[in-house]
Amino acid sequence: MSQVRLVNLRKVFGEETVAVHNLDLDIVENEFITLLGPSGCGKTTTLRMVAGLESPTEGGIYFGDQLVNNVPPAKRNIAMVFQSYALYPHMTVRGNLEYPLKKRKVPPAERQGLVANAANLLQITELLDRKPRQLSGGQQQRVALGRAIIRNPEVYLLDEPLSNLDAKLRGYMRAELIQLHRRVGKTMIYVTHDQLEAMTMSDRIAILNEGKLQQLASPDEVYNKPVNQFVASFIGSPSMNFIEGELTSEGDTIRFNSPHVTIDLPSEKFAGANSGRRVTAGIRPEDIILGSGNHAGEITVVEPTGYETLVFFTLSDMAMIARVGAEMHVESLQKIDVGFKESNVHLFDADTGERVGADA
Repeated sequence: MSQVRLVNLRKVFGEETVAVHNLDLDIVENEFITLLGPSGCGKTTTLRMVAGLESPTEGGIYFGDQLVNNVPPAKRNIAMVFQSYALYPHMTVRGNLEYPLKKRKVPPAERQGLVANAANLLQITELLDRKPRQLSGGQQQRVALGRAIIRNPEVYLLDEPLSNLDAKLRGYMRAELIQLHRRVGKTMIYVTHDQLEAMTMSDRIAILNEGKLQQLASPDEVYNKPVNQFVASFIGSPSMNFIEGELTSEGDTIRFNSPHVTIDLPSEKFAGANSGRRVTAGIRPEDIILGSGNHAGEITVVEPTGYETLVFFTLSDMAMIARVGAEMHVESLQKIDVGFKESNVHLFDADTGERVGADA
């Protein structure tokens, strides 16, 4: 039951607004999968269709082998946690947790045991007699999660549940959700626009753009082998640097040339790449070497963050950003040599944006 399959799923609002384009997605039982993408990419619409809150225009939603397109939300055995905590302010935490059980006419003695188990799982036992206004944001989010857990669903749907929390608390709650997933052992479908949440919590990430699936892979793969320039630009903070140019070859040497940089590329990675092909080189900030190399740069802004430093600089008139260790001391307006880790350079076709290379 907790395997979820989306088959050729399509959602059109009105006559022309296509929110989801023919989405095929197999979600493995007990997997933590994240739907990631910018605002308007179709991730929340997809989640709402899985929940039964929106009807697909075309395609099928399967829980296991059962087509659930026409099954009402209450009978899908799912639980949804929203961005807003949606707690009843006049009820205590205990009352909020008990409410879905009362709706299902669960006997009082059984309710007490289920509430105690959920409270213990989320470490909110001492909060059971408080009302929501007496709780912090993180505590309210735990109660909202507890109300979902107590129903013992097969599938959890989480729609940006951490976006109302401050940065420190979001980091704490990410770890809590990872542990929660391990303890409950159920399928979780998580929606966010925050790539850090997706990278740190997910078994796999489904990256969407304009309603279309761009890549479905592990966090490691979407970071190190993005299938196209959109994924490469969306994953990573700071974002990947992009340079437009073309490929040339001299004997066994494959070279990327642009008005700003020339980079000799590993032949085994880009063997067979056509000389003269227009491409965009992608270079992550951590793959830029400052202080050595055959390109002359000028630092414009230095942003120390404590454990690392972000360095903004120019090559000719092209702005770039590098990530270096905090022990490296550089200053604005400083002239500096710049090099690149050639083996980590990514190439994308200039026309299609698709990945180029042996691992494409």
